[in-house]
Amino acid sequence: MKKMLLGDFAIARGAYEAGVHVATAYPGTPSTEITEELSRFPEVNSEWAPNEKVAMEVAIGSSIHGARTIVGMKHVGLNVAADPLFTVAYTGVNAGLVVCVADDPSMFSSQNEQDTRLIARAANVPVIEPSDSAECKEFASLAFELSEKYDTPVILRVTTRVAHSQSLVEIGERKEVPVKPYVKDIGKYVMMPANAKKRHVVVEERLKKLSADSNGFSINRIEKRSADLGIICAGGVYNYVREALPDASVLKLGMVYPLPYDLVKEFVSGVKRCVVIEELEGHIEGLLKANGISNVEGKNIFGIQGEFSVNLIKEKLLGVKNEVSVAQIPARPPVLCAGCPHRGVFYTLNKMKVSVMGDIGCYTLGAVPPLCAIEATVCMGASIGMAVGAEKADPAFAKNTVAVIGDSTFIHSGLTGIVEAVYNHSNITVIILDNRTTGMTGHQNNPANGKDIHNNPTYEVDLEKVCRSLGVPSVTVVDPYDLSAMEKAVKEELNKEGVSVIISKRPCVLLTKKLYKGFIVTDKCKKCKACMKLGCPAISFTENGAKIDTSLCTECGLCQSVCKFGAIEKIEEVK
Repeated sequence: MKKMLLGDFAIARGAYEAGVHVATAYPGTPSTEITEELSRFPEVNSEWAPNEKVAMEVAIGSSIHGARTIVGMKHVGLNVAADPLFTVAYTGVNAGLVVCVADDPSMFSSQNEQDTRLIARAANVPVIEPSDSAECKEFASLAFELSEKYDTPVILRVTTRVAHSQSLVEIGERKEVPVKPYVKDIGKYVMMPANAKKRHVVVEERLKKLSADSNGFSINRIEKRSADLGIICAGGVYNYVREALPDASVLKLGMVYPLPYDLVKEFVSGVKRCVVIEELEGHIEGLLKANGISNVEGKNIFGIQGEFSVNLIKEKLLGVKNEVSVAQIPARPPVLCAGCPHRGVFYTLNKMKVSVMGDIGCYTLGAVPPLCAIEATVCMGASIGMAVGAEKADPAFAKNTVAVIGDSTFIHSGLTGIVEAVYNHSNITVIILDNRTTGMTGHQNNPANGKDIHNNPTYEVDLEKVCRSLGVPSVTVVDPYDLSAMEKAVKEELNKEGVSVIISKRPCVLLTKKLYKGFIVTDKCKKCKACMKLGCPAISFTENGAKIDTSLCTECGLCQSVCKFGAIEKIEEVK
């Protein structure tokens, strides 16, 4: 039976059919759906981990003790998991260990562009890369086989376009793979210096063997066409190449590290001109040239930024520009949802002219107009550390500075920031935006909301008690819909000595399955535009004054709170 599947779903299906026993991950677009899909299968022990490092460690323990395991994350999550990844390359595996990493060229939902292949090279971990959903399923299964045959973790790399596009996939049956016996082996699994030195030799020999063997792998193939132009490519780029350059010969690589150098030499010798087309860094091109295959081009034609396309390849190699007229569509920048509980926090901080160190989550949108509250965002959990650093650099400035961080992000990597602040006698205020979910990646559960990946009840981390146990003397819980209470809390906590925490607690409005009648603007409106400063997508302004789209309104009441003229009323209250 064939079925249309997203690339992420196809990876999950491939892992399931390959007999995977354990799936662990931290949500991160565009990788999230892999673990969500695996959680549907009762045969797979699936979980959300607090962060990617813990997820990787769980996966390593599971693999060593004999269970086929997959761990998922996005490219920046691999940075968090790098510490255990680099060392498990030395220990090797028992049962197959597949690390599925989704890169995000053009940064559709990420704070940077990053090429996982470079991390893999540094870690000495092989990488395979599918080009469509059918290959996503096939490569997921293959990754387990390669992992066990070569005693190594294997990275299955996808990009946003492959992860989130659909194509036909052949659905098969699950292969039941028994858990392998665990054998105590201190020399293999305990990476103290004496053992690690020996294992490093094993790692280097493994890569040499993989490179040699990959010349015969079916996932690396030559497609002979015209000898005038040859293209070396992999992943989603292969699809663009086939459409843009139908007459060109192609070396399609399924394994992108290590490379099949003999196969590449055979291909290059058979074409007059050879171009490597790869998104982001010149990984393949650089390795080829370093290994004596110098008569290839690549990054001199194509840049290292953004996502490629059929039109880009045609323009760069054929000089053909896309002449189709594209209608100018008005820009629609992302904004916080109507009724978002974070809006009240950022409105208050902007109104009070407080400097804000931001973090990663949907609340990063507190930086866009008209709220314009967040002044710096770097990575998961960084807001607290940045606030501490700001205070060390300029104590006076820091007394009017707060760090904002979401509940899931706080669990992910904010706890150590609080420890840093308390331990080093900082005077900072932290606002935890507790919306009871991991909102940005699609409402996954996390340890702070008391539900596991299957939505079953579990131990709920009490953020207030955690902060107090870490030494925070002042912790205040506020409803962000109550603007006066929020402003009062911020004023009070900024004036206290030491570390203080405000927990802004209100569930994400999208979790509420409710029909709203909404608010309307009456003829009392004075056109002062105070409500427009909220940046609510349900509120617009016309020549007659403010207007509320009742199909978007969630009755949060913030607009009513800021209107000094009583011009905004609930529909059922209008007489």
